[in-house]
Amino acid sequence: MKKIVLCGMMGSGKTTVAGALSRIYGLRCVDTDELITRKFGPINDIFATRGEEYFRDVESLVAEQAARSPDNDVIALGGGCVLRAANVRALRQSGVIFYLRAAAQTVIERVRGDSSRPLLKGDLEERVNCILAARSAVYESVADVVIDTDDKSPEEIAKIITEHMQS
Repeated sequence: MKKIVLCGMMGSGKTTVAGALSRIYGLRCVDTDELITRKFGPINDIFATRGEEYFRDVESLVAEQAARSPDNDVIALGGGCVLRAANVRALRQSGVIFYLRAAAQTVIERVRGDSSRPLLKGDLEERVNCILAARSAVYESVADVVIDTDDKSPEEIAKIITEHMQS
């Protein structure tokens, strides 16, 4: 079976949907941001001490390992992981890429108060709108399937994904 790869903006529900896929369907899940934190420390600290480019290098390493590993069925990616073409190639070889699309206002509501996201420092609404404007076309271009997540529960999204994988 091909892996399910979840991409999209931070706050789009990737980790939550991966959890639903695990609970409901018994799929084994990995979250690349959690792997990075476990192996390299908090993402905020990596950004502060080593910079975003170093973080992207670490993210690429972790994404490639997740793509090759037989130990997971679902990969929840960090929001910027698909910005590197090499990451997309590695992930596409082993899986189907689902873009969990969320409106800017939905993302803002979900991430408000979360201080663990270094790219959202400053004016939250401005940062989310800017990042979404820069990344939306990339997310859509790399995705095999686009799922609008606004007004859908994680369980509904998980069902859509599993139905697609069975067809």
